[in-house]
Amino acid sequence: MDFGGGGVPPGFTGISAPGGGPPIMPPPGGTGVVGMGGPMGLGGTPGGGPMGMMGGMGGPGGVPGAGGMTFGRRNVRLPPEVNRILYVRNLPYKISADELYDIFGKYGSIRQIRRGNGPETRGTAFVVYDDIYDAKNAMDHLSGFNVAGRYLVLLYYNPQKMQQKVDARAKRDDIDRLKRRYGVD
Repeated sequence: MDFGGGGVPPGFTGISAPGGGPPIMPPPGGTGVVGMGGPMGLGGTPGGGPMGMMGGMGGPGGVPGAGGMTFGRRNVRLPPEVNRILYVRNLPYKISADELYDIFGKYGSIRQIRRGNGPETRGTAFVVYDDIYDAKNAMDHLSGFNVAGRYLVLLYYNPQKMQQKVDARAKRDDIDRLKRRYGVD
């Protein structure tokens, strides 16, 4: 699964950013229109967010905002599991695209959001940030966040783990098919 422009996970569709930049073409095999950036007042500008939240962290002499958006946070070494893609679970089924961008756009520029629409993927989403530090900030602040009476569960996207689930499901289907074929219970 390549969110930078590749395939779309089955059961997920892209949603466009309200007030975001120009729409881009959906990835091959994808559905929906993908927006670039988030709402302009909520961090839709690249790397930015509300002053109290993100932009201008740690300027010279401790003056907030004096150092620009990258001063002071790029020297932090991140753990290996941290990446730009967040997997979000326990979302309310009726959450709108505007609400998703309001919640996640506060922490940085969003490249795309893929919301689950199938019976097995409802209440989940993939949120792809333009910057890894924005994704980490969203993870730190939104994990356990209450939305409409539900507490969000955020995980970093792990392609190996997702592939293992797909492989396990395929093996289980093969075993069931062979059991039916040979009449074994």
